[in-house]
Parts: sequence; C-alpha cells; structure tokens
Amino acid sequence: MKNHFFKSILFSTLAGAMFLTSCDSDDTTPDNGGGQTVDRWITVAGALMQDNAGDGNGGTRVFSVSKADAKNPEIAINVYDNGFPVPSNRTARLQSSQDGKTLFNIAYTGDNGGEFTKYNVNGGASFTPADVTVSIAQYAGTSPRWAKLFDGDKTGIAVNVTAPQITTDENENYMYTRGTATVLALDLQQVLISRYKQYELPLTVEEETQGHHIFRLDSPVLNKAGNKLIIGAWMRKTNPETGENESGYQRIGTKSVVVDYPSLENPTIITSTVDNGDTSGYRSFNAFVADDGNIYQATQRGSKGSYILKINQSNVYDNSYAFSLDAALGVTGTYVDAWRYAGNGIGYVMYTHNGAADQGFVARVDLNAKTATAVDLPYEAGLDFGQYQGFVVDGDEVYIAVTPVGKDGNIYIMNSKTETVTKGAKLVNKTGNHYIGVY
Repeated sequence: MKNHFFKSILFSTLAGAMFLTSCDSDDTTPDNGGGQTVDRWITVAGALMQDNAGDGNGGTRVFSVSKADAKNPEIAINVYDNGFPVPSNRTARLQSSQDGKTLFNIAYTGDNGGEFTKYNVNGGASFTPADVTVSIAQYAGTSPRWAKLFDGDKTGIAVNVTAPQITTDENENYMYTRGTATVLALDLQQVLISRYKQYELPLTVEEETQGHHIFRLDSPVLNKAGNKLIIGAWMRKTNPETGENESGYQRIGTKSVVVDYPSLENPTIITSTVDNGDTSGYRSFNAFVADDGNIYQATQRGSKGSYILKINQSNVYDNSYAFSLDAALGVTGTYVDAWRYAGNGIGYVMYTHNGAADQGFVARVDLNAKTATAVDLPYEAGLDFGQYQGFVVDGDEVYIAVTPVGKDGNIYIMNSKTETVTKGAKLVNKTGNHYIGVY
C-alpha cells in the first residue's frame, strides 16, 4: 500500500508537469459554471488540529494533482505528510484561480496575519510564491475575511469590522454600539492594494437604541452590473442596561451592506423581511450571482433555520422569494456551513440540522423550484463541514472533499445536471485533522 501511494503521487506530479508544459496558459473556466477545462490542477487543503480534534487551528497544508487523478479512487493523497505548508498561524484563507493554476492566500492571525501571497501551482507539493507579497494588516487587521470576485481573477475584497464600541450621551445614557468597517480591494495580478475605504455602518435609530449592531462582515460578491458590492453581515446585540453582549434576543431582519464599486464608497444597508439570520457565512463564499442575474445568499444563526435569499438587480432583497431549507429538506434548525452555485439554477449546500450533533450533510438545491435533495454520500459521525472552504466547479462537475475528523475519506464529484455522484481520490487523514477544501 505504501509503495502504491508513492507511485500514485509520483504519477500525479509527472503527469501534471507534462500538462503544465503543454497547456495553453489562457485556458480558463468561469467558477460559476461554464465549459469544462481540458485539464487543470485540483488542489486539496487539509487543516491540522492544534489543541482539540477538529479545531483546525494548527495550520494548513495543500497538495495538487491532475484532474484525472482527482477522479481516480485508486489514487491516494496524503496532504499532511506530503503537502506544502501554507503560511498561516491558524487556518489559511485560500482561494484559487479559475483554471486552478494559481492559489491565493491571506494568512490568518499571528505575526504574518493579513499577509497576501499568491502561488503558482506546479503539481504535488510544489507551490511557487510570487516575488512580492502585500500586507493588509494595518488597514483590515491580522484576521481579515476576504473573497475573490468572479471577475476573471482580477480582484479580491477583504473586509473587517473593529471591535464594536458603546457610545453614550452626555448623561451616560446608551446610544448605540458600532465598530469601524474596512472594505479593501486587492489587485490579485499585481499583488497590491488598489483601494480601501473605512466608515461606520449605522442601523436605524430604533435598531441602534435597542442595541443591535454589525459585529462582522464577510463574503462580498459583485453584482451582475459590476457596479455594487454586496457584503454579508453578522449581527449582535448589546444590552443597553448592562453594556454586555446579549444572547437569546429577538432578532431583526436579515441585513447586508451595499457599497459602490469600484469606489467602495456610499455604504447602505439592505434588510430582508423573509428571515432574521446572518449573511456572513464562515469560511467560504456565501453569495453568488446566478444565471438569472440575481444574487442568491445563504443565512446562518437565524431562529427559523437557514434560508437562501434573493437580492435582485436593483440591489435590494426580493421579499417575495422565500426558500427555507428546513421546509425543503423536511428537518428543523438547518445551518448552512458552506455552499456553491453550480450553474443553471443549481447549487450544492453543506449543512447540519437539529438532532444531527453537528454532523454534516450535502444537498443539491434548485434555486428556481426552491427544492433541496440530500446527496448520497457516506455520512457518519465526525463528518463536520463547519470549517469547509473550497469547491471546484468545472463545467457540470462539482468537486468536494469529504473526510470525517481523523478518518480517511475521498474527493467526490457531483454532476449538477445528471445528479450522479462519483467517488474520486482517497484522502489520507491523521488523528484530529480534516480536509477543508478542493481548489
């Protein structure tokens, strides 16, 4: 078995190297579903435990194979023994180019937190860093959230909110809680900061008097017209009497922040009356422009389970569109850990629900019909998608990594049109670790 593993990896690297020398460097595929690439690298990422199994705080390693090898269940990939350590004190925040040949990373926390680096993907554990890096820490902190826009790998948007502070009037009466938001644009090709803006994000007077405020921003997405960014928001509430964070409060409608693009100016806040969950996601994209030109956005931490909401091309919520995953899946307390739009109105959602003990599941969702169907995968305790980051959409095929914490698993390839599921390469695990993405 050991000899077979090393032969497999050697074959992957050599085959990938031959491909790299022969393939047209302009060959790209849109992430939101498009034609399949002739071939591409498939990079898998694994998170190491730090103190507790599954905490993912011990760093990140990556390893790349050819698309053919990623689909081959006879191939074994051991990212922990053979992978490249991506610089990051905790779990790296990774994105990939549309053709899989470039990996982008912003280090998360620590001495190099906020440092942006891009790598050429060469196959196996060979990731060549660009000659320059850029740190965004002085603007967006050492723990920024960020996402690559679907603009041909040109731009990444990093967002942050400083720790919200309480403001009182001259008589020490509570007025509001606010932090300072940063929205920053990264030029992914030139590796430089192209623009940033900072501002407070006030809610309505009534909402702020009650203590509601934006605690975190994440998951920016560019609208179809290319003139607005919609940024997800995670809400919290201060108890005006005590000044402490309040739990178990009555949530208000779901919110997102809209800013002009590319200027990043004129922030406004839009509100959905359909749900009361947050729209920040966690480690992955949380909103996508679909083929119909509208933005579809998942919610988390609401009182009614997760929804998928629609933001129309006027950049406001369409409150006539109500897609409850609880109702569609016939469970309660759904929580979207990560999801990805696959094209033609179809997406794939990683979720858990009440009574599942945080075990993860995958569902195929039809945004037009507002239906959801569980995907046939080897589910078991310990399969947790809470830190999941990366999907590859290649034509009709969607690649994901499925590994319970501390156990071996596989890459799985789901066809968004035929609904077939294919088991791909084996992912060799280690105690306490888990695979968090395919790029």
